[in-house]
Amino acid sequence: MTVLSRRMLNRALLQRQFLLERTGLAALEVVGHLVGMQAQEPNWPYVGLWSRIRGFTHADLTVLLVQGRVVRSGFLRGTMHLTAADDFRRLRPVLQPVLDRIAGSAHFRRDNAGLDAETLVAEGRGLLRAGPLPRRDLARRLAALHPGCDGRVLAGEVELRSPLIHDPATASWGGWGTRAGVTVTAAATDAVRPGALRELILRYLAAFGPATVADVQAWCGLTRLDQVISEMGADLRRYTGPDGQRLFDLPDAPLPGPDTPAPVRLLPAYDNVLLGHADRGRLIAEADRKGVFPGRARVLPTLLVDGHVRGTWSFAGGEVRLALFGPLPAAERQEVDHEIGRLLPFLSHR
Repeated sequence: MTVLSRRMLNRALLQRQFLLERTGLAALEVVGHLVGMQAQEPNWPYVGLWSRIRGFTHADLTVLLVQGRVVRSGFLRGTMHLTAADDFRRLRPVLQPVLDRIAGSAHFRRDNAGLDAETLVAEGRGLLRAGPLPRRDLARRLAALHPGCDGRVLAGEVELRSPLIHDPATASWGGWGTRAGVTVTAAATDAVRPGALRELILRYLAAFGPATVADVQAWCGLTRLDQVISEMGADLRRYTGPDGQRLFDLPDAPLPGPDTPAPVRLLPAYDNVLLGHADRGRLIAEADRKGVFPGRARVLPTLLVDGHVRGTWSFAGGEVRLALFGPLPAAERQEVDHEIGRLLPFLSHR
């Protein structure tokens, strides 16, 4: 069985994420290929697409959101993502057990003790039947139905247990940070189809492979996938990883050579490439993890040099500020400065 080095895994991941070379594909195709883009803060997916698509403009994504062809909602691991609307309709039901598990956690149930989840969802959907509703209004009306309960917690549980999408105005490019005044709309989804879970796994490997079972589970939040993946048989190719772990991949997926050049890239906060594996060693040195994941569910914007995280960055006062994990050779620093110069007009867009 072929043994893949950590550097080979790095180059394979970067190629499948369009980070070795920007793609000419349309934004909708790239969002679909990635399955979902982290969107806790709405501006960051725009930066993620800018780093992956040649000539990407803000309008390329905003138009898709306004048209409803890309939606923002709870998706992988219960966190906010942008997904192609067709994928959301078909794949959100596959992920629903993860969201239900989160909704059943102590954070939600301690305020809703004795309140039946099915009844709560029916009430929330009923309130949304007339059309979109600001989150705060949904919370207020649910609290009126259940005196003594925190309406924000009730609304949060409804949003986890039921597919709700956010209005384009608060999902599109605008002010930095999280957005107040989000309006939600009840969405329709399909019943879980036979083979939908297998499709999800294959889609993951196309964008993140080769990967272990633990990597797949870390990405989607689902558990007990060992049997499902082992039964996929001829649909998958098997490798051995650098630490002897068993890796799975698509049979015809590209594996660029370990010496393939990797250009400088500025990745957004919460970029999915950093969150797609249980083992993040193919991108981040263990000593640098805390610099990228400082706690409280934060994931900072990162700088990739030669395919590896070499620091973080921030945008404030019209400037990009770097926090490097170590010195860079002059040639690499020049490449970093050039990429910053290209990105600044995009970040400054109003």
